[in-house]
Amino acid sequence: MLLTETTRVHASPGDVYRFFERMDANYERWHPDHVEFRWVDGDGLEAGAEAYFEEHIGGKTQQKTVRFVEVDPDRYIEFKPTSLLVGLLMPSISFTFESHEDGCDVTQRIKVRTGPIGARLNRREFDAVREHMTEEGENLKAILESGDVDAP
Repeated sequence: MLLTETTRVHASPGDVYRFFERMDANYERWHPDHVEFRWVDGDGLEAGAEAYFEEHIGGKTQQKTVRFVEVDPDRYIEFKPTSLLVGLLMPSISFTFESHEDGCDVTQRIKVRTGPIGARLNRREFDAVREHMTEEGENLKAILESGDVDAP
């Protein structure tokens, strides 16, 4: 299963990428259910770097340490959970920034390994994740279009 959310933002892919580069300063203001983000290994947004984040989704606290596996500035960011168990269920999360005449489309994708029965049994959880992704897109749009990209 692929959970996808795309938001059209009137900001350049470079502005979006800069927002992600400064995630340690931007994480909590990006969504009210974001609790903590910190770099745990590496030198910021680069392949091989690791980060920890914590957020509330659907009334549950999610805690993950991830490794960035692909970083293409102004275009693409992909990371994977460092936990083998979490990685079996959720192999990757990515963000793509595609230019258009008025800015760019920001697409978030979360790959989830589940069959139709698992999708049905966990429908509420997946719906909560989709809602959270939509809110992240709306909030990202508001932050970037306000010109507040670099503010902590």
